[in-house]
Amino acid sequence: MTSPTLKSAAAAGPFTLPALAYAEDALAPIVSARTLSFHYGKHHNGYVDKLNELVAGTPFADLSLEEVVKETAKDKANAKIFNNAAQAWNHDLYWKSLSPKPTGPSGALRKAIEASFGNIENLKTELTNAAVNHFASGWAWLVAKNNKLVIVDTHDAHTPLEEGATCLLTVDVWEHAYYLDRQNDRKAYVKAVVDGLLNWDFASANFEK
Repeated sequence: MTSPTLKSAAAAGPFTLPALAYAEDALAPIVSARTLSFHYGKHHNGYVDKLNELVAGTPFADLSLEEVVKETAKDKANAKIFNNAAQAWNHDLYWKSLSPKPTGPSGALRKAIEASFGNIENLKTELTNAAVNHFASGWAWLVAKNNKLVIVDTHDAHTPLEEGATCLLTVDVWEHAYYLDRQNDRKAYVKAVVDGLLNWDFASANFEK
């Protein structure tokens, strides 16, 4: 269960902070309880609260979070709404991309990985490189697009969802994802997450949709 110290977004509005599937210390030592508490309870929650503030009284309040992201992508007039909606969506997918008891990919996803990357180790290497080498804040993703699995990285709040890709899992490389635990050692954080926390069951479920 989620730690009682992690509060859901309290701002009145259509969007809420989704509950985590694990306790705040469940990902330690790779992601400490302190990092998770700040990252989820402050940063993620902040995006949800701000989004509710921004969409109040607008047609966006009647849309799903995914629909808001798609509707506001590349729309300069609604850039603030996009940034907060996309960050809320990206973070929800990130938490679901992690598991305290991960298993390896299987079934249709494993076959797709072998077809696209040769094997899981090649995928992990490519994902790690994309995350470590991304300049400044952003995300590294495993996505399905045009019947193929690919690794992509996006900057700031941007997401492959904007381009119609199916996001299978993601690694957050904003500094708040790792700075309390590892200071500026992004590589150590990324490698630990990719090798020890990725939720392949979640990725498989997304792929099989």
